[in-house]
Amino acid sequence: MLIFACETSCDETSLCLMKGSKIIKHLIFSQEIHNKFGGIVPELASRAHLEKLQEMAQIIFNTSDIHPEEIDVFAATCGPGLIGSLLVGSTFMKSLSISYNKPFVPVNHLEGHILSTSFNNEILFPHLVLLLTGGHTQVYMMKDTKNIELLGESVDDAIGEAFDKTAKLLGLQYPGGLEIEKISKDGDEKYFDLPKPMINEKNFNFSFSGIKTHVSLLVKKNILNRKFVSNLAASFQKTITDIIIKKLLSGLDILNQREVHIKSISIVGGVSNNMYIKNRLENIFDKKEIKLYYPIKEMMSDNAAMIAWACIKNYREDKNDIFFKPQARMKVNEKL
Repeated sequence: MLIFACETSCDETSLCLMKGSKIIKHLIFSQEIHNKFGGIVPELASRAHLEKLQEMAQIIFNTSDIHPEEIDVFAATCGPGLIGSLLVGSTFMKSLSISYNKPFVPVNHLEGHILSTSFNNEILFPHLVLLLTGGHTQVYMMKDTKNIELLGESVDDAIGEAFDKTAKLLGLQYPGGLEIEKISKDGDEKYFDLPKPMINEKNFNFSFSGIKTHVSLLVKKNILNRKFVSNLAASFQKTITDIIIKKLLSGLDILNQREVHIKSISIVGGVSNNMYIKNRLENIFDKKEIKLYYPIKEMMSDNAAMIAWACIKNYREDKNDIFFKPQARMKVNEKL
């Protein structure tokens, strides 16, 4: 099955041609226009998608020797995300599906991330998925590729959002995750004792906004020189990672008491690019003989390859729905 997929849930414009388990062509355009604002401006994101999609589609078909008539299914992210951005991407792919009289399949962005590690790994069930993005921090249990249960999530800021907001407070550039990871290498991660909200609660829920508030108070009381910023960034990164590890370990204990024994965990989403978090997690879970899986590099951040793969994994003929309306707050397992 030849899939042409589109991802425009936030500030990445991405298109992918995928056949079976082979990526034929995959393009991702990251919008730099938001950098000067320190965060995503929804209206600007929608306009940028509109400006790039046709140009990117032309490049894909010109360089892949594939004509749109050969496509079996057109797919697009239809939620969750910024509603304007979702409308641009889904409308673009719907128009192509109508033009070439082929099915249009709406795809859940979260399921794209969750299923991404099955592209390059043999997943054994039950399986745990830790989703770390700019908009979500969630833990899911997969009984199979179609039965996905939300076990816990952030009650306030998502982890990527916490990184971005903290970076802005420290005078660093957007996107903040990469900047904090870079400058943390020069800092003392034990210099500041930051709060760890909800860390002792026996569940998979997270809270990050209190850490950001504490960082804000420290910034107001100190001079933002490089030493201060690197020490605070390193302490922030360590605190965030401590919370993730503790919550996963306590959650796994709860599952073990229910006779649910997890042997592997997928770490997915843009924040899974953070090498500090990755190394800390691997060090802990290697000792517990729990395997950690990651997507291929180009499937970590928001991308169309994971959308194409999710479409292939869960494709049904009755999912063809040209009239499906994008939903900004779509949940996993929500009927598509």
